[in-house]
Amino acid sequence: MPRSTAKIELGVVDVLVVSPHASSWRVLVMQRGGKTRCPGAWEIVHGRIERGETPERAALRELREETGLVPDKLYNVTVHAFYVHHIRTVELAAVFCAFVRGAPRVTLGDEHVRYEWLSRAQAARRVTWPSERDALARAWALLRRGNAGVADDVLLIKTK
Repeated sequence: MPRSTAKIELGVVDVLVVSPHASSWRVLVMQRGGKTRCPGAWEIVHGRIERGETPERAALRELREETGLVPDKLYNVTVHAFYVHHIRTVELAAVFCAFVRGAPRVTLGDEHVRYEWLSRAQAARRVTWPSERDALARAWALLRRGNAGVADDVLLIKTK
């Protein structure tokens, strides 16, 4: 049986940006601009891991570049896979959840034209990719109290 000609690579990060409020969350979603991939799509922070960069540092950099935000806390949530056919690669995305205070003003980068802070349910309906809905559900299951409880020592990333 011939070996696959595709490769597997941890190459991107996704970052859910969450502002916790009592028993609910506000989630940041952004709409892609007309001159980018998937014009008009709504998504969470997403970007490539640069050479020599850890996924955690890539998440913080992409968060800053796409929103201007710096998180109070950053959590590792999951990994999901997708296939990029034009480069024959199964791409893995490391997914993080960044907590911020309030509903801060976002400074959009070049890729996005609008943003909104939505409830979890609204955000789940708005985002284009099912993997983002899944990541949001997983983040809520793990972090709904604003921390990971007994798993905090495993999921919380020291950023300072």
